[in-house]
Amino acid sequence: MSDLPTYVLERVFNAPRELVWKTWTDPKLLPRWYGPQVETIIHRLEVKPGGLWLVEMRWGGNAHFQRVEYTEVTPPERLVWLHSSADAEWNVVASPMMENWPRVLLTTVTFEEDGARTKLRLTWVPHEASAAEIACFAEAMAGADKGWASGMDLLEELLAELQAEAV
Repeated sequence: MSDLPTYVLERVFNAPRELVWKTWTDPKLLPRWYGPQVETIIHRLEVKPGGLWLVEMRWGGNAHFQRVEYTEVTPPERLVWLHSSADAEWNVVASPMMENWPRVLLTTVTFEEDGARTKLRLTWVPHEASAAEIACFAEAMAGADKGWASGMDLLEELLAELQAEAV
């Protein structure tokens, strides 16, 4: 598995780990940063092993559905899930946006305490992927930074807002 291309995103937030965790697991907070510049609608969020996160992103009359199945949930330190594009009935489908994009990505997010700050690390690895899917993912990894970075910027703003409200 170590020979598979792996996308890695690392970010440090000026917020306690429990609060960063909450922004990834609370259905009211998650849409405020996930899916920048689109309307994010969470249809289901069951943060437990075997639980589903069903999310729809809408923009300009378009909709994109994602299906997440959690495989590991260790509050407040680790989330692991299988991430896929889905149809409107939440069945796993090929990506409508990119030919040969992996049907399933193994996603791992860790939340590490660093004093009053939190080190977040997200990895994406093609899961049970074909050679064409692996090649597509390897080529597209650099572009993933743009979407994730925009979301992380929104998350940073949300964390600052939540901490200011708590004072």
